[in-house]
Amino acid sequence: MSAAGTDTPLHTHVERAFQIASGLQKEGKAPEADRLYQFILAVVPTHYDSLFRLGTLRARANRMDDAVRLFGQAVAAKPESADALGALGIALAALDRPDEALAYFQKSLSISPESAWVLNAHGAALHKSGQTEQAFAQFKRAVEIQPDDADANFNLATVLLGRDRLQDAMVHYGKVLAAQPQYYAAYNNIAAILKKLGRFDEAIASYRRALAINPKYADAHCNLGTVFLALDRYEDTIEQSEKALRLDPSMAGAHNNIGVALQALGRVEEAGRTYETALQLAPRQATIHLNLAYLRRFTPGDPRIAAMEKLAEDVAALDTEGQIALHFALGKAFSDLGQYERSFRHLRDGNALKRAQLAYDEKETLSLLERIRTIFMPVLMQQKSGGGDPSNAPVFVVGMPRSGTTLVEQILASHSEVHGAGEIETFDQALIRFTRRNGVSTAFPDMVPGISADQMAELGADYVGSIRSAAPAAARVVNKLPLNFKYIGLIHLALPNARIVHIRRDPMDTCFSCFSLLFSGNQAFAYDQGELARYYRGYVALMEHWRSVLPPGVMIEVQYEDLVADLEGQARAIVDHCGLPWEAACLAFHKTERPVKTASSIQVREPVYRTSVGRWRPYESFLQPLMEALNAGTPGDAR
Repeated sequence: MSAAGTDTPLHTHVERAFQIASGLQKEGKAPEADRLYQFILAVVPTHYDSLFRLGTLRARANRMDDAVRLFGQAVAAKPESADALGALGIALAALDRPDEALAYFQKSLSISPESAWVLNAHGAALHKSGQTEQAFAQFKRAVEIQPDDADANFNLATVLLGRDRLQDAMVHYGKVLAAQPQYYAAYNNIAAILKKLGRFDEAIASYRRALAINPKYADAHCNLGTVFLALDRYEDTIEQSEKALRLDPSMAGAHNNIGVALQALGRVEEAGRTYETALQLAPRQATIHLNLAYLRRFTPGDPRIAAMEKLAEDVAALDTEGQIALHFALGKAFSDLGQYERSFRHLRDGNALKRAQLAYDEKETLSLLERIRTIFMPVLMQQKSGGGDPSNAPVFVVGMPRSGTTLVEQILASHSEVHGAGEIETFDQALIRFTRRNGVSTAFPDMVPGISADQMAELGADYVGSIRSAAPAAARVVNKLPLNFKYIGLIHLALPNARIVHIRRDPMDTCFSCFSLLFSGNQAFAYDQGELARYYRGYVALMEHWRSVLPPGVMIEVQYEDLVADLEGQARAIVDHCGLPWEAACLAFHKTERPVKTASSIQVREPVYRTSVGRWRPYESFLQPLMEALNAGTPGDAR
């Protein structure tokens, strides 16, 4: 048999044609190579190499149905080809045919168990199907076999990131970039780690590196907006989220970020419409349901409730974060409707799931509060007094979360001479910088006895410099991070002219309000009734101690119930305590236009109301563990 009018065997012509096609493929001339492979297969339909190469070309062109057909024919031509079996698995996975894909991966690996690229692809399919442990093992094995495989390192790092093994994940993302410096998704995920570590400036830089490589990377724009959200840079959040949406209008997360930013800016109606748009795009995103639940009250027949109950019918299909958010959203919905038993069931389940996620060491936490009392004895307060930074700018509003700190800050921030900085961790950050600069190896509070007068002034000046950079002209700058209550003694020593406002609320209302809210920050004590009550008792004991050791005039204590009953009288006392002249604008705090990020952002944009007083009572029969733990020897006045 001959071809083209010569005596040359057919297989020789086929092999020559195949070599030419391979060369064209290597040169990036995919259409020409594709046509030549088709010509070969028209002559020899079972030519394995052409079937495999043409399948690869079609897969790269995202013509996955063609790829499945061609790889299937390659397997038929050469049943023991691990490569063809693996490639068929990848094409089937791309077509969302996971069971078939997994079967072909397993067969491929039974023939060639050391094939790194098949191990990686098998791991990706396992991960997508929820088999995370098995996926992790395959990624790990792939990297052991091929240490510089960028894709396998990326996938392994991503699983590690999902497990909060941040340093290990960072190592493998570093290996990705060592192998492929332009792997922009690695920069994106490194930024996510840096954000989790609170290294926001570095996270921003890493997102920008991803975008420098791929300016059309919508995920990086959206994620950069999330970092800006954490930094209260709401306009920047909106800008980056809008860039993401121009590239991918279906990104529900970007709409959600815009909604959160608009809500903080007081543009409540716009925020609501934005959340609704996000939910239209992602009706199963429980976090968005929760954001809208906190924004708007539910009324009978509200279609949001039906949507969430439908989602709850298959709640196990949601990831843990989604299940938690859905339970808190339904807890809020049924509370608004007065269906307290149904509300509590969801709050109970949401809190239990959240608590199971947290590594909360109650013994260590309560021991710290007790240790603070033993360090800051009257003799130490007397020995260390007389120093610090003399600025009278700092004001600290402290108390338990959900006690009314946002309301107090909003009253003060409505004054023309006051800047409300929100819940800033500036004092804690100044303390961290202080210990690093001075080589202090002991932690707070044990470090305090060794701090000299000059060092105390240094700590205070660092804090003042930080708050002044944000509000250089304000007479007073309010830091309303509630849990600064543990630092009150050190705050007074480092900032003797700072004014402290302690806001107290009925213990049951305070604790139930904590229990009914999914906090955005780390309030690990808040998700179990007993732990919450014991933390509250520790807080009460420490506040009683500060009351006994602080000089008169440093701290004013305001009862939330008195504040809402006599707004003007209590507001005047707070303003006077801060050394400011009275301004009527402090009574119209709900009209003050300023960003408010906390869970009370909606309430402080309304006139004061008393409906939150006694809010716990309809839930009394469900709160026995809380009541019993609160009454188990609460030190001092629980109010």
